[in-house]
Amino acid sequence: MQLDNNRRLNRQDYKTLSLAALGGALEFYDFIIFVFFAAVIGDLFFPSTMPDWLRQVQTFGIFAAGYLARPLGGIVMAHFGDLIGRKRMFSLSILLMALPTLAIGLLPTYSSIGIAAPLLLLLMRLLQGAAIGGEVPGAWVFVAEHVPRKRIGFACGTLTAGLTAGILLGSLVATLINTLLPASSILHGGWRIPFFLGGIFGLIALYLRRWLQETPIFLEMKAHKALSQSLPLKSVLADHKKEVVVSMLMTWLLSAGIVVVILMTPTYLQKQLGIPAALTLQANSMATIALLFGCIVAGWTVDRIGSSKTFIIGSLFMGVCSGSFYYLVAQDNSLLKPMYTLVGFSIGVVGAVPYVMVRAFPSALRFTGISFSYNVSYAIFGGLTPIFVTLIMHLTPMAPAYYVLALAGIGLGLGIYLNRDLNSESAVDARLADSISGG
Repeated sequence: MQLDNNRRLNRQDYKTLSLAALGGALEFYDFIIFVFFAAVIGDLFFPSTMPDWLRQVQTFGIFAAGYLARPLGGIVMAHFGDLIGRKRMFSLSILLMALPTLAIGLLPTYSSIGIAAPLLLLLMRLLQGAAIGGEVPGAWVFVAEHVPRKRIGFACGTLTAGLTAGILLGSLVATLINTLLPASSILHGGWRIPFFLGGIFGLIALYLRRWLQETPIFLEMKAHKALSQSLPLKSVLADHKKEVVVSMLMTWLLSAGIVVVILMTPTYLQKQLGIPAALTLQANSMATIALLFGCIVAGWTVDRIGSSKTFIIGSLFMGVCSGSFYYLVAQDNSLLKPMYTLVGFSIGVVGAVPYVMVRAFPSALRFTGISFSYNVSYAIFGGLTPIFVTLIMHLTPMAPAYYVLALAGIGLGLGIYLNRDLNSESAVDARLADSISGG
């Protein structure tokens, strides 16, 4: 089967992309909603005699456990995704997220079952982490192997925007519940509502995914007996070290950019600059929406001018916008909303990250290569970035700005490297075309 790589996206492509983005958004919602209710969960799942600070530390420790489970879950699912099919693992990941999320909403609290309550909560978070570790790389591979080669950037950028929309959805649901329900009602059961919603929507997304088809590339490899004959991870680490390093640096850019600008900055604005919480959260929502559009634009751009120019131009733009944002808002708070929106859009260059990663690895090892690189890097940099930035903030209040500027420098360096690396464009194009045609 030879695919037309120059055609436009058709109805089936849009259906695949829509269902993948919807499921990804709901998975991210399920994974992130925990943090919006961390204070309530801490009060309910740990002894009341425990100091408040210790309860919060242990609650966030359970939240962080989800990140630690990502590499193992992602690598295991990717292993089978490369050997028995992308679609099966793509469906498994959303099931593995929906059921624990629903279970968290049903869990008895510490007052009912004692120490078993936080232990069960920890188990559910580990399962959620394993699920998200397989979902993101699986979604990128799935859509990239369905759409025409010259539309991979747009498809992956749109999918990344969908994943990010899950964070926005979690924020909106948390805001709605805290607005409509008094604190006492939330404490006595209202906190369970977002978990019920996440679990139910996840099961609906799982049902919808049954209409998706296995990727043409995997079917071709299976038909030509071109699937990996050895352990996929062993082959990735032995033969694709350079691709792993580039993909891990790309993931650092993606994870840390979003963590600092979208997740950490509202607290920074409130504590360092004294801006009211309601105003910072409004601006944060605007920045997140701008990020969604930025991801789509970056994906559209990378299809047309290539990864090297996209990251060179996009990283310079991100550096200028982020530096200006943190400096100018500190001088004049009235600039908060427009500048935060602009820097949110500039962070959207991360929408081009999966384009580079899906092109970096051969088809037989693609799922495993991306999953290992992405999840290990995300576990390291996604977890350490908040700690590192907070420590630097003791030395300078401009710590977030300097960190994002450093990320922009990494993005610029990667763009220059991709321009010099012959495998980054022409050779990979040929390899991908061969894999699609079964060569």
